[in-house]
Amino acid sequence: MSWPQRFTAPPEFAPRSLVVAECTACGACCSAPDIHALQKPLGIPCTHLSPECLCAVYTARPAVCRNYQPDWVCGEVAPLPTLSARIRRFLEIYGLEDEFRATERASERAS
Repeated sequence: MSWPQRFTAPPEFAPRSLVVAECTACGACCSAPDIHALQKPLGIPCTHLSPECLCAVYTARPAVCRNYQPDWVCGEVAPLPTLSARIRRFLEIYGLEDEFRATERASERAS
């Protein structure tokens, strides 16, 4: 079941500010999740993400990116000082740290 309030953290998380209700250009949604439409793996920034955390193919971005809507997670990760920290926190929130580490190990073995 999805949490009914997009900008309110679920009960198991500490309350967050309701101020973040729009995209903050933090880059987390373009870096942390895997995006199959772009062959982008988990925890790796999209190749189209600029150093300013803006999309270089914004007008031609795939539907999965176009349909993404900011939610409470944005308010959780956006204030963090680096993209790396935002990715790490995003993965923690969704319980994907182990999957990411396994993917990293597999990638290192393949190199």
